[in-house]
Amino acid sequence: MSNRRQLTIIFLIIFVNLIGFGIIIPILPFYAESVGGTPFQIGLLFASYSIAQILASPILGSWSDRIGRRPVLLFSLLGTVVSFVMLALANSLFLLFAARILDGLSGGNISTARAYISDVTEEKDRARAFGIIGAAFGLGFILGPALGGLLGQINSAAPAWGAAVLAFIALLLTYFLLPETRHRVQAARPAPWRDIPQLLRRPVLGQLLTIDFLYWASMAVYQTTFTLFAAVRFDFGITEVGYVLAFVGFIGVIVQGMLVGPIVHRLGEKRTLILGLLLAAGGLGAASFIYSVPLFVTALVPAAIGAALASPSLVALLSQAGGPEEQGQVQGVNSALESLGRTVGPIWGNGILGALGEGMAYLSAALTLLLLAFLTLRLDVARLRQRGGPASAPQEAPKPAPQAPGS
Repeated sequence: MSNRRQLTIIFLIIFVNLIGFGIIIPILPFYAESVGGTPFQIGLLFASYSIAQILASPILGSWSDRIGRRPVLLFSLLGTVVSFVMLALANSLFLLFAARILDGLSGGNISTARAYISDVTEEKDRARAFGIIGAAFGLGFILGPALGGLLGQINSAAPAWGAAVLAFIALLLTYFLLPETRHRVQAARPAPWRDIPQLLRRPVLGQLLTIDFLYWASMAVYQTTFTLFAAVRFDFGITEVGYVLAFVGFIGVIVQGMLVGPIVHRLGEKRTLILGLLLAAGGLGAASFIYSVPLFVTALVPAAIGAALASPSLVALLSQAGGPEEQGQVQGVNSALESLGRTVGPIWGNGILGALGEGMAYLSAALTLLLLAFLTLRLDVARLRQRGGPASAPQEAPKPAPQAPGS
C-alpha cells in the first residue's frame, strides 16, 4: 500500500472520529444537568476525560511500540464506540462519568496515529504529513458541533448515537483498510512528569512552560463552560450551541491555515503570541459583560482569532527551547502540562460559573490571558534562541500538535 493511501486512511479515521468527538461537546452539559449534575460536577466530568487520558497515554504509547499501531488504534476506537453508546443510554451521573473515563482510558488514537505517520514517512516529509492531523481536527470541530446541533433537534440522545456510529465507521476503516507498519521498538523514555521540575528551573523555558500550562487551562475554561454560559445567559439549546461552535471553529481553521504564517513572518513568534493573547483576552472579557446574542457572537470572533494565533506561536517558541537532542523531552513535558491545564480548566471554570455566575468564569479566563500577555512581553527571546538554536529571522510557526480537549 502506498504511503499516500495510508495517510489518506489515517486522515479519514481521525476526521470521522473527531466529527463524533465534536458532536458530544454541545450536549454533554445538558446531559449532566438532566441527571442532576451541578456546574462543578460538570467541570469534573470534563476533567475526568483528561485525567484518564494522562494516566493511559504512556501505557498505550508503549503498547503501540511493542504490539503495533493497528491493535492500539482498534482498541482505542472500540473504547470510543462503547463510551458513546454508554453516553446515549446514560440515566445517571455515575454512568456519564464512567463513559467519559472509559473514552479517556482508551483514547490513544491521536498519539498512535502520529506514531503511524512517523512509521510510513521519511523525515523530510514528516512535517507535511503531520499537517493532516491538524486539518482533520479543524474540519472535525467545524462539522461535529454543527451536526450535533442538527441531531439534537431529534432528541437529546440522537447526537450521542450519531457519534457512536461515526466512531464505528472509523473502527471499520482501521480494521479493513489500514495495514500494520514495520517499526522499531524504541527504549521507553521516563514519564514526562519526572522531567517537569528540571525544565521548569531553566529560566526562559520555565517561563514558557508556565505560560503554556495557564494558556491551556484558560482555553479549557472558555471551551468547557461555553454550553452552560450560553444556556444560562441566552437560553441556547443544543442546536444553537452547535452552530456557534462550528462558526468559531471555522474562524480558527481559516486563521491557522492562511494567516498565521504571514503574521509570524512579519511580527515574529513572541509578538504574534502577545497579539493572540490580547485578542483572546479582549474577546472573552467583552463576552463576559454582553447580554445580546449578536454582540456575543461578535465578541467571539477576536477570541477565536486570538486563540488561532497564540497556539502555534507558543508551540514555535517552545520548539526553540532546546537542542535537537532534547526536543522529545521538551515536547513530552509540554504535552503533559497541556493535559494538566485541560484538567484544571474545567474544574476552575465550571466551579466559578456555579458559585459566581457565568460572566465571572469568562472574566477570570480573560484576566489570566491578559497576565500571560504581560509575562510573554518580559520573555528574553534572544536568550531562548541562543539555547535552542541560532537567532535568526522569524520562521513560520508550525501548526500546533493537535490534542483532544477534554470533551
